[in-house]
Amino acid sequence: MKRPRKLLLFDIDGTLVDTGGVGLASLRDGFWEAFPEHCDASFPSLDLGGATDHGVARRLFDHFRIEDSRERRDHFYASYTTHLERQLHLSSNAGRGRSLPGVAECLERLSGHGGYCLGLLTGNLRKGAAIKLRHFGLDRHFTAAAGAYGDDHHDRNELGPIARRRAVEVFGENFPAEDIVVIGDTLRDIACARAFGAKVLAVATGAASRNELETGRPDGLMDDLSRIDQVEQWLQSGGSAPTDLQPASGGG
Repeated sequence: MKRPRKLLLFDIDGTLVDTGGVGLASLRDGFWEAFPEHCDASFPSLDLGGATDHGVARRLFDHFRIEDSRERRDHFYASYTTHLERQLHLSSNAGRGRSLPGVAECLERLSGHGGYCLGLLTGNLRKGAAIKLRHFGLDRHFTAAAGAYGDDHHDRNELGPIARRRAVEVFGENFPAEDIVVIGDTLRDIACARAFGAKVLAVATGAASRNELETGRPDGLMDDLSRIDQVEQWLQSGGSAPTDLQPASGGG
């Protein structure tokens, strides 16, 4: 009897890559280009850790008192992604931005394993996700159709079921909740996984500290993805972390 595969759903920013601030700069510049009539006003502070781009658009539209509509959002998104691609290229020439420790090797191992299906669960727009992954050479490990994105819903907790449904369609497997693992770097990633019953492996490679992630009680917690053998051991154990993985106390 064929053993069912696990579905691994990866966040992008702070988990797979560090854009060196390009994401926020592109959002700001893209907004000013899309709505120049508001450029004299101050740009609000944004908490992007685990946020969705749709949620960010709602926040900006509310702040600047712009009526929210699909047309206006698409106009903003087009401007933002144009700036994102351009600024990633410029930042690369300046030596900024990187894939995070162990990510390239870990994805190579997991995508070639046979026991895992890889997807995305990210607050990035689908196009923004593609731009970032392509820029850092990670796109070949993912099937875009097997993921959920920041333009699917403004609430990140609604993205898990979307990602699962699409993965079922793409890979032709059922993926019960106990066989799904969300890998992310924020408390919002942990909450998102819990919202649809998935396991969660938190990595302290983003803005959230290890202590902060501990408060979310993830099933597993690592400093980064560089200990690939231990990542695989944890996955194969069904989320029962080995001692040296230092799981968060009380994770379930």
